[in-house]
Amino acid sequence: MRRIYFLLPTPQCAHLIVNELLLQRVEWRHIHVVANRHTVLDGLPTATLAQRSDLLPSLARGTAVGCATGMVMALLALAFPPAGLPIAGGAVVTITLSGAGFGAWAASMIGVDVPNTRLKRFEEGIERGELLMMIDVAKDRVHEIEDLIKLHHAEAHLEGEDPTIPAFP
Repeated sequence: MRRIYFLLPTPQCAHLIVNELLLQRVEWRHIHVVANRHTVLDGLPTATLAQRSDLLPSLARGTAVGCATGMVMALLALAFPPAGLPIAGGAVVTITLSGAGFGAWAASMIGVDVPNTRLKRFEEGIERGELLMMIDVAKDRVHEIEDLIKLHHAEAHLEGEDPTIPAFP
């Protein structure tokens, strides 16, 4: 799958394109629209929190850092046990997993409020009132969909494509 990006001037244009995409058998769940907070997106497939924010990359980084930190702390506790408290393998695993869980939780709380870094290049257009449409299609249909939209909607600006869509957008 590849993700195609278009900037559209109005919600009406977005509605027309969504209808054409549905007729071309692009599923609703593969169409995502992002707009500024003043634009009404009734009847359009809005982007999810995971697509609008940096939630999933932050979650992955937080899990990795938390796991590493938890493991270091567990190994330090194993090497230098507190007086009267035996530390064994189960405690090492528990401390490591607790660190991973805490890291994931803390990083996801931060990532929810951070805009998606893949969408940073579109922020100016979105703030001007344009709508960003992201369309996920099979690699062999990219040019077909691009040509369809350019042919029927000259006001839609093709902004490129991602080589592959992320496994967890």
